[in-house]
Amino acid sequence: MDVILYVYDLSKGLARQFSMSLTGTQMDAIYHTSIVVNGVEYYYGQGIQTAAPGSTHHGQPIERLKLGTTELPAEVIEEWLSSLAEIYTPESYDLFLHNCNNFTQDLAMFLVGKSIPDHIRNLPRQFLDTPFGQMMKPQIEMALKGVTQGTGPGTVPGPSIQPPPSRPAPPQMPQVSAAPHPVPTTVRNVSNLSQLQSELAATSDSCAVIFFTSSTCPPCKAVYPIYDELAEEVGDRGRLIKVDVGFARDVDMRYRVRSTPTFMTFVKGKKVNQWSGATPALLKGNVRLLLEMAYPPHPHQKLRLPSLQRPISNFVMYKKVPPLDKLLQKLPAEFKGAQSVAPVIEFVKLRFTASNGNAPAADTRVPDLHSFATTLQSTYPTLPSDSHFAVVDLVRLLFLDPRVSGYFAEEANHTTLLTLLSPLSQGDLSSCPYSLRIVALQLACNLFSTPLYPHQLVSTPSPLRETCLRLATNSLLDSQNNLRVVASSFAYNLAAYNHNARFDGKPDPLSEEDQVELAASLLEAVSQEEQSPEALRGFLFALGLFIYEAPLEGALIDLCRAMGVTETVAAKSKIEAVRKEPLLKEVGEELFGKGL
Repeated sequence: MDVILYVYDLSKGLARQFSMSLTGTQMDAIYHTSIVVNGVEYYYGQGIQTAAPGSTHHGQPIERLKLGTTELPAEVIEEWLSSLAEIYTPESYDLFLHNCNNFTQDLAMFLVGKSIPDHIRNLPRQFLDTPFGQMMKPQIEMALKGVTQGTGPGTVPGPSIQPPPSRPAPPQMPQVSAAPHPVPTTVRNVSNLSQLQSELAATSDSCAVIFFTSSTCPPCKAVYPIYDELAEEVGDRGRLIKVDVGFARDVDMRYRVRSTPTFMTFVKGKKVNQWSGATPALLKGNVRLLLEMAYPPHPHQKLRLPSLQRPISNFVMYKKVPPLDKLLQKLPAEFKGAQSVAPVIEFVKLRFTASNGNAPAADTRVPDLHSFATTLQSTYPTLPSDSHFAVVDLVRLLFLDPRVSGYFAEEANHTTLLTLLSPLSQGDLSSCPYSLRIVALQLACNLFSTPLYPHQLVSTPSPLRETCLRLATNSLLDSQNNLRVVASSFAYNLAAYNHNARFDGKPDPLSEEDQVELAASLLEAVSQEEQSPEALRGFLFALGLFIYEAPLEGALIDLCRAMGVTETVAAKSKIEAVRKEPLLKEVGEELFGKGL
């Protein structure tokens, strides 16, 4: 099946005309993209949506690019999209950081192993790097919200993408039904004092605005649309309430409103401001100030931390291909001679060896992964223990292809990966061969080649998650430098995933308990490291990502204080071998010196 990228211009040509004069940077369009495969257009707006190609509210694309062909069955694609729906929700949409182009990138990598054009993927960052972009970001988000997300699912005959059922149940085929529309946050109309008190009580931990109006007040009606827009902007961070004092006499008697419109604001149940008059600018300014009072910025935002004050776009993955002939020699004959293994070896040769020019994924057909997984599960436990690392290393290379990692991420209970990691799941890890531990950690890092695995590693209690975390925390303190470096890479990936969610204002996906355990191992690793700048950098970066904007009264910050993190990091600057590491200043002096 052909995989086609549809490219739209949301600005309708205005970006090309005005971008240079406004931003100092030429931008040809404000891009929206979608993927068309098997006669269906897939795009991200109100969740993952479908439509007949070219029939969405964006009109006709300005460009159609063939990305390649995919041999994946339609049902596999739908199952993968169904799982991705819990990541690409209507609520998680962000015009600049988590948008249609991010979704298209993930889908393109899954289908053909190929990125969408860089100029499309990098446009939001290019725009935000300009002073005008930083200044206009909130206004542009509001102005384009309806255009980018649309109003609901498309009309194509085909599947509506639904979140997957709870594991450990095997994935089910998506049902052909209309996806639910998100309920927008609206103004809450009350008609009596009891309702008003109930609404205020519900904001005891946030904020509220009361708009006192009356049916005979023309200025009130003039600001109704603005108040509605502000309610959407505030979202679930507070409540915007409207009450007609001409009808709600008990409210009028309680608050003694002398004129309409009158506004009152409350933070955590306490009144903070009151004013009268239909002045839109004053209303908007006071509501936004109220949000800052209810949700004050974290002190870490005031520090100079360029490495941490940004979303992390790249995870560490281990892509180095060992001499394949030597690797194959280490594979037992009964394993590599299996009927399902030979196509996998040939696939790895085609995709990842320099002698074949690193063939694009679009030109390499994925082997029968189900048969390969069955062979692994049945033969791996019987293989000689000294050959385990070679099998895991082969799988590590295989997982660099997002189509493969995406397939195994959907496997019920992660049976194949747990089989490979079974020698590391119990007992004394130090007794396990060094070669197996290091390639297992490299494989764990490569799980981040698909957006499906990270969510499962940090959010879903499972034997796979427990094994990976145990391997990482133990390896961070190992005497082998290379093992410590790879362990810090996996910790960095976990920390980056958690940091990105926190940076977007979402709850931490990684539990506080897990963060404390990893941070304690990282701190101990920092205190012991005296020789390797590479290892120290990995420890500090991962640790900094965990600490940045962590709750000041939480267990993670308490751990850092108890372990004397400021003194521990400062002591590294006295060691000649590692004293030139730049993160010592940024993380040691700024984050740990001033931020704690």
